[in-house]
Amino acid sequence: MTSKVVVTGIGAVTPLGATVDATWEAILAGQSGVHTMDNDWSEKYGLAVDFAAQVDPQVVPDNLKRVQAKRLDPSSQFALISAREAMADAGLEETDPERTAVSWATGIGGVWTLLDAWDTLQEEGPRRVMPLTVPMLMPNGPAAAIGMEFKARAGVQTLVSACASSTESLGHAYDVLSSGKADIIIAGGSEAAIHPITLAAFNSMQALSRRTDSPETASRPYDIDRDGFVMGEGAGTLILETEEHAKARGAKIYAEVASWGISNDAYHITGGEPEGKHALAAMQQALDAGGLTAADIKHVNAHATSTPVGDIPESLAISELLGDKVSDALVSATKSMTGHLLGGTGAVEAILTVKALQTRTAPPTINVDEVDPKVKGINIVRDTPQDLPSGDIAAITNSFGFGGHNAVVAFRSV
Repeated sequence: MTSKVVVTGIGAVTPLGATVDATWEAILAGQSGVHTMDNDWSEKYGLAVDFAAQVDPQVVPDNLKRVQAKRLDPSSQFALISAREAMADAGLEETDPERTAVSWATGIGGVWTLLDAWDTLQEEGPRRVMPLTVPMLMPNGPAAAIGMEFKARAGVQTLVSACASSTESLGHAYDVLSSGKADIIIAGGSEAAIHPITLAAFNSMQALSRRTDSPETASRPYDIDRDGFVMGEGAGTLILETEEHAKARGAKIYAEVASWGISNDAYHITGGEPEGKHALAAMQQALDAGGLTAADIKHVNAHATSTPVGDIPESLAISELLGDKVSDALVSATKSMTGHLLGGTGAVEAILTVKALQTRTAPPTINVDEVDPKVKGINIVRDTPQDLPSGDIAAITNSFGFGGHNAVVAFRSV
């Protein structure tokens, strides 16, 4: 390792807003981005779930020219919009293409493009299938769009590890920058997979909440009455730079990427290891690699999806990681407001973690009426934000995905 890595720009498109500022303001206010969907899917397909956390449909026409939007899957549209915000926030009007890279992620990729093309083939025949269908549906489509927009020639890569994907993309970017292979990396992830197929499939495995009578309260991590996660969509971008490069150009620095950790449960294709042992290993690896101790960790942005079984192992792992310092770490479960953005969730939650360190404010977790007694030991921020201490502190953000993927990024305040 030759250099520290820092965050110099952030951008987001979420169910709570089309920018980081709009999203952060809504998060601190405890607003839910979950609503009943304005479509006929439930009636047409007999879906049991008719709500999700969707991006405002006006976001794309407000930010992309029509011809450009038409050539991009929604997952790429969200990615490009968030990347533009992050690059502008970082003050990077121009970069050295040979020293600029992209590390992007998605869990599913261009599902809308793929399934729309299938419908077109069936209904109108092969001649009506769009020529750009393959580059629009491929999982590396968002990364390619960003790479071309910003002339990133030091490498454009895509990581696909279900709901841990964009946290892994940040870790990969950290490794590349630390090794000196680039000066700037546009890192993050996106997802746009709210579709009748995915809603039906997730519901079939009993993973989704069915709280149709009160969708705004459906995502309720840690609550004893939680019954599943809520589908979300959007994108998050973080501009990561070597500290030397950032300081040389006088960039503002939000936080330092202290380190990251990765592991795999090798236990079950959809269910996490019930004691959280391997999630703990990824967290411990992140602390050890960054020279951090339990006493340094004052905030945790938890994966906490609101599934009956998923929230418990993570709480056990956090408690084990922090030991007698566990009460000092304020735990936020922001999916209670954003829903679960699948492959994009880690990047958005990393941004919220960086904002928490920058503003010394831990976001709330909404909809927690009664904490499940099986959720052990952690200090959950409920209903309203709480202040983080001054001085040098650190935070971690956790992401876990189908396939047993565990990824954790640790940030240090500056």
